[in-house]
Amino acid sequence: MEISALQKARNAYQPKLPKALQGAVKVQEGAPTQSVDNQEEIKALFPNTYGMPLVEFVPTDKCEANEVMNVGIILSGGQAPGGHNVISGLFDGVKRLNPENKLYGFLMGPGGLVDHKYIEITEELLAGYRNTGGFDLIGSGRTKLETTDQFEKGIEILRKLDIKALVIIGGDDSNTNACVLAEYYAAKNYGVQVIGCPKTIDGDLKNDQIETSFGFDTATKTYSEVIGNIERDCNSARKYWHFIKLMGRSASHIALECALQTQPNICLVSEEIEAKDLSLNDIVEQIASTVAYRASQGNNFGVVLIPEGLIEFVPAIGRLIKELNDLLASHGADYMNLDKQAQREYILAHLSEANKATFETLPEGVARQLSLDRDPHGNVQVSLIETEKLISEMVGDKLAQWKKEGKYEGKFSALHHFFGYEGRCAAPSNFDADYCYALGTSASQLIANGKTGYMAIVKNTTACTDEWKAGGVPITMMMNMERRNGAMKPVILKALVELEGKPFKTFAAKRDLWAKETCYVYPGPIQYWGPAEVCDQPTKTLKLEQE
Repeated sequence: MEISALQKARNAYQPKLPKALQGAVKVQEGAPTQSVDNQEEIKALFPNTYGMPLVEFVPTDKCEANEVMNVGIILSGGQAPGGHNVISGLFDGVKRLNPENKLYGFLMGPGGLVDHKYIEITEELLAGYRNTGGFDLIGSGRTKLETTDQFEKGIEILRKLDIKALVIIGGDDSNTNACVLAEYYAAKNYGVQVIGCPKTIDGDLKNDQIETSFGFDTATKTYSEVIGNIERDCNSARKYWHFIKLMGRSASHIALECALQTQPNICLVSEEIEAKDLSLNDIVEQIASTVAYRASQGNNFGVVLIPEGLIEFVPAIGRLIKELNDLLASHGADYMNLDKQAQREYILAHLSEANKATFETLPEGVARQLSLDRDPHGNVQVSLIETEKLISEMVGDKLAQWKKEGKYEGKFSALHHFFGYEGRCAAPSNFDADYCYALGTSASQLIANGKTGYMAIVKNTTACTDEWKAGGVPITMMMNMERRNGAMKPVILKALVELEGKPFKTFAAKRDLWAKETCYVYPGPIQYWGPAEVCDQPTKTLKLEQE
């Protein structure tokens, strides 16, 4: 396989590790933990993995011999920059523990465990993937590990390969599944440990113990480079409004971080829209007012950032989606074979009056997406809804109405973009390369110390890498009960944008100026070599949160 000069040079990069992981380590345990909510329910569901202590690794001079053990690894869910470095850190970690240890990768996600599809990851195989983007070494998938049959199929291959521990790299749903699997294997005394690892470019898998999920740093820097390029073009041509939708299914972390990096005229934050109970029309009026003001100053151009999951956070639409979720979970089979018109009529007949009124006002394509096409987790596939076009068309209609009324004199031409896949497999930034390698190494130490039902963590990440702190957090500590597909289930609590948090407040303090003036910032591409202040900086979100 031919590789670029950049990839050759990146292969040679040796990720930096925290001091605590550079040599022999010992475990320092904290106090027992409890779940963030629904403590009794979570404890009852996870009696063998609930209440375990936080773990931190500290250096030691005592180097103990480790027995031979094989480890398995799974990449689950959407891609995120740095996945190959988690594998590299785990591989190097288990080989340091004992050179006879083997690492097996299950192919195309959790389904590879169930279907017994795997490869042995060797130094020769891994060499070409170090510090690269993508998940193509072993692939990923969205199979959910949640049934006894799947767990038993898994143990068959784990025993055949003499695997003592399994590492699952994924987001909140995947790590919830990892916790369920850890509990099952612990209850059965199968002797297989299960460790999770926090991955999602969306940035919504974070809390007091997880400062950031891997991939967020690289993805937001990749998007910000392109947004900056568009802003510069926008400021050069001075005749288009660019509506840019950004990946982020449930939270607006990506949009907010990109706004902090590039200073667009408008950035919508879904969590604020929900908190203020704004309607689609309210949002459209706000944008149209900014367009009109800038036109009055001779500026018929601008940039608008829109989070992918916006449509679900508009309260009226959110209430509609909630009722649709329950309806589809209990009666979906009743209308799946009906034609499109009959399906629409069926849904309207079964909705409450308020939600029926909302459903009727939506464009047909959007209504169909909300009611029929779901992802494997039962979620609305918001990435398929062209929110950026919907909003720009509504803004155009509003401005046309104002023009008739003599309230607006400018020109409005819209262009549309969706940045999603462009950032998921980018070559990892130095931050993500180091962070992911440390997560993989932490996972190897959790395994060596007999832990299960834990997620590998690295903290203090705004300091230099020597001062990062590595360890593990019980996955049950992050869980609560939520309604999924019509039933209450244990899940890791998603981290949404905090409106009282420093990142949002910093943005909110400046956005009125950005709306009126042209304050664009052009971050440029990710840098891998050069001064630390250029190459090794974390995201603005992480800096502000840790100040």
